Amino acid sequence: MVKSLRFDRLLASTALALVLALSSHAAVAQQTESAVRTAVPVPDTSLPPPLTAKDIEAPAKQAAPITKDEPKQTATIPAVEPAKALAPVATADSGVSDKLRELISSKQFERFVSHKADRAGIEAFYSSHNYAPLWVSNNAGNDRAKAAIAYLAQADAVGLDPSDYPTPDFKSGATTDALAEAELKLTASTLTFARHAQIGRIHFTRVGSDIQYDLIAPDPGEVLAKLADGTAAGSVLDGFNPPQQEFKALKAKLAELRKGPVVSEAKPEAKPAQPRVNIPEGKLLKPGMKDSRVVALRKRLDIAGDKDNPLYDDAVRDAVKTFQTESDIGVDGNLGPNTLRALNGEQKEVRRASADPIDTIIVNMERWRWLPRNLGNPHVIVNVPDYTLSLYNDGKVYWKTKIVAGKPNLATPMVSAEMKFITVNPTWNVPPSIIEKEYLPALEQDPQALDRIGLKLTQDADGTIHISQPPGAGNALGRIRFNFPNKFLVYQHDTPDKHLFAKDKRAFSHGCMRVQNPLTYGEKLLSLVMPKERYTEARLESMFGGSEININFPKFIPVHLTYQTAFVDEAGKLQLRDDVYGRDAKMFAILKSNERKVADIAVERAKDSSSKPVRMPVGMYGGGGGGYSYGGGNNFFDWMFGGPQGGPRPYPPRNIPPPPPRNNGRYSWR
Repeated sequence: MVKSLRFDRLLASTALALVLALSSHAAVAQQTESAVRTAVPVPDTSLPPPLTAKDIEAPAKQAAPITKDEPKQTATIPAVEPAKALAPVATADSGVSDKLRELISSKQFERFVSHKADRAGIEAFYSSHNYAPLWVSNNAGNDRAKAAIAYLAQADAVGLDPSDYPTPDFKSGATTDALAEAELKLTASTLTFARHAQIGRIHFTRVGSDIQYDLIAPDPGEVLAKLADGTAAGSVLDGFNPPQQEFKALKAKLAELRKGPVVSEAKPEAKPAQPRVNIPEGKLLKPGMKDSRVVALRKRLDIAGDKDNPLYDDAVRDAVKTFQTESDIGVDGNLGPNTLRALNGEQKEVRRASADPIDTIIVNMERWRWLPRNLGNPHVIVNVPDYTLSLYNDGKVYWKTKIVAGKPNLATPMVSAEMKFITVNPTWNVPPSIIEKEYLPALEQDPQALDRIGLKLTQDADGTIHISQPPGAGNALGRIRFNFPNKFLVYQHDTPDKHLFAKDKRAFSHGCMRVQNPLTYGEKLLSLVMPKERYTEARLESMFGGSEININFPKFIPVHLTYQTAFVDEAGKLQLRDDVYGRDAKMFAILKSNERKVADIAVERAKDSSSKPVRMPVGMYGGGGGGYSYGGGNNFFDWMFGGPQGGPRPYPPRNIPPPPPRNNGRYSWR
């Protein structure tokens, strides 16, 4: 009984111990789970939701399990911070980046990009962007690439050739190598287009030595940066074309002509050819003389009035002077042996506009690319083939007049410069080329030839010949000259030969521009740059005299000498003009030959020797020195624009500003 009781107690105590042990274990387990839960960070629902896979390009690495020693993450740390620290996994685009890095660093780079400046710009741009592709996204060409390719395919709309800008085909499933090569190909084409659109695909040095513009090519890195900023690549590329309305008007006419035959061309009416009348040989004929040969001369030159009048009057003289100017022979208004031979010889061939107006428009659009993007306000545009000068203010034509331009063999150059001052009562210092080719031969035939037209010849001790014409009504420059210093030594000026403005085609000068209404031109210019001075034609005319007077501009006016054989007039009609100097023909030839492949590269031109001094044996023309001597250090504008002549020059009136600073040089053209 006692044993049984003890056994029962033992069982009871054992059971109690087991219960207590199990209870203790459960409590410990519960406490352990609570501790673990406390150690695990719980998201703060008051913060923004964490990033998803759509919010980042590369999937994040799986977070490492929290260890016992890792500190707890607090709610003060932004939820996006861990994602920034995550390293991206390899993608197709990153493979393209690696291949781009390899290609740009290798010798193959030149095979994809031939232009040296473009290679430098591409390397700088891509390296600064960790070689991320510009045209490739998600293993294919992106929207930016599609927009650029579509625009380049229509480059002919702006007068360029789409074949000059080859584009790749971003094929689906292309390899990383193929995508990287396509990337470079499209980059090279967009940079080539931007350069051609901004400065032209023909460098002006290939067209003539009498053209000079300050071309500014777009920076390749800046072009790529603009293309990278958004997907509107077509609009970015189009922005490199000239912004002028004249260019846009030609673009519109080009589109019209390509749609079909549109007759919108207008030219000055050509007078019917007169039957040739030979003039018999005989003595020299001058104004005031009567001779039966004058009748033949009147008919030969189609002089208005009585064709049977034998008097050599002013109308005959003016017609003879015009013919002499056109024929590039000595101009004196007399019928001498040289003029007679020219009158009885064959007429010179006149260059006509291209038979295809589309070609003419394209080369004119090309020449617009040479001009500055900002023409200035106000500014002057001379259109040589149209023989006109236009003064613009606030984007509109402020005033317009006729001009006489250079002969085909003495072309008015193409250049942009700044008009800095006007000279009243200019002196004409004859250039050496005119001295050598025109005046010295004339003196051999007639020693008094220069005296009759008011020119003075002097000779330096070293034999150098100088010929000049002092201020006056008969001066070849007239009474007023408009000075915009340039390397070709040309300017705009008055002229005593007013009869030349009656002709439709006025290529008669030695390169300078003769202005039909110079006093009005002076008044209009001064009203824009010196409005408070209230200059008028009458005030300018009151300054006429024997001494030069310079009126300096406080604000310079840009002057652009252009060659527009195709332009759109105020009525919206396409106007075409003769290719006076053959510039169109030269550009046609370049664009249709193998030269076009390198046409945007400048070429060196032989230096102009027309300013080389003419020297003759001392004493041949009246002794060494004396008179208008130009030795002893006179500078460029003294010689070019009529500086001090052998002694102190009278100062202008007090209300006229002093002459502008001058550079080295010496001759003036007309």
